[in-house]
Amino acid sequence: MTDRSRSGGARVHEAVRTGTKVGGFLPSADRRLTVLSGPSGVGKSTVVAELRRAHPEVWLSVSVTTRRPRPGEVHGVHYFFVDGEEFDRLVGAGELLEWAEFAGNRYGTPRDAVLEKLAAGVPTLLEIDLEGARQVRRSMPDALLVFLAPPSWEELEKRLRGRGTEPEDVIARRLDAGRVEMAAEKEFDLTLVNTDVKDVCHRLIALMTDPLGVTTTTNREV
Repeated sequence: MTDRSRSGGARVHEAVRTGTKVGGFLPSADRRLTVLSGPSGVGKSTVVAELRRAHPEVWLSVSVTTRRPRPGEVHGVHYFFVDGEEFDRLVGAGELLEWAEFAGNRYGTPRDAVLEKLAAGVPTLLEIDLEGARQVRRSMPDALLVFLAPPSWEELEKRLRGRGTEPEDVIARRLDAGRVEMAAEKEFDLTLVNTDVKDVCHRLIALMTDPLGVTTTTNREV
């Protein structure tokens, strides 16, 4: 942990003790984990980037993956890039809160970092896939699970093909997985339809600032 991280953590701990706000949030010692999930291509990364731009005090978990870096991706910033052997070690040691395999690559969330941020009262967000969200639900049933949905299936397919970074067979697998993920929408606490990135971010922030979050049955918001 760097000196900068220590000072930030101390600042949040002090805010929890005194009840003062940090970056617009009232820290809570029992901060609820927020999970954002949805089909590939729905715009999760775009939403998270805008959320972090407007609210840098929100901590986004950095996943571990066996996937090769894409152009512009930085180790430790976008992902922790590891080989299969190291990933096996992390799984065997129980160091991942959740993990899943997709398109021949594995992805996982480091457990300790998430628990430390929650304990410090830091608003914490995970951007993960359906299987990962299900694992979090089992291990942390109080977590708030938010499903990000596309305006339509046609729009989702258009976004996936518009990336231009993947071969057709990978796109086909992502579309097949997308159908399964869309069918699982009812498993989430709330659905936000991604028609406007800033609107989605505003609603997501509102959910994260509510200490009780959503406690009712699944709701869909456009």
